[in-house]
Amino acid sequence: MAVLYATEQGSTRDIAEFIADDLAGRGTRVELSDIAHAPELSRFDAVVLGSAIHDMDLLPEAVTYIGNHREALAATDVWLFSVGVRPALRGPIGRRLARTVPKKIAGLRDSISPRDYIGFAGKYERAGVSWKARTLFRLTGGTRYGDLRDWRAIRAWSDTIAHGLGLRAATATTIHP
Repeated sequence: MAVLYATEQGSTRDIAEFIADDLAGRGTRVELSDIAHAPELSRFDAVVLGSAIHDMDLLPEAVTYIGNHREALAATDVWLFSVGVRPALRGPIGRRLARTVPKKIAGLRDSISPRDYIGFAGKYERAGVSWKARTLFRLTGGTRYGDLRDWRAIRAWSDTIAHGLGLRAATATTIHP
């Protein structure tokens, strides 16, 4: 199995590492790599692919990778995840936004027909974020800054992948700070 990721600030890499460690602990061989150094896909029968979201799209390197490997990805078992702020939004507007998949991401997702797609919250730091973006974050239900990742949800999704691959149950709980 390959676990591939595109990250800008590290949240997606951390999540990919967590999933890779969890699946390896269930007895499968896992190769973890950033998309820029991805191994040849023909070596794997399953792929977990993750990317950060910026401007309501996956990172450019993820978009390019999926475009260049569309046929190979569509022919294998793929689990796709993204990391952005939407899953952390609260309130009526935020919850609605959290349930929607941006159109560009939905198009890429549909082009490779993954077994599952999920969005996770990442880290969202106030430093370096424009006043306009901070205001929009608050208006749509953003409640706090910092590490917004939900490790229980990430573990549950990793369980879903393991079940889909017929892997054994976890013998230990993967712990993350």
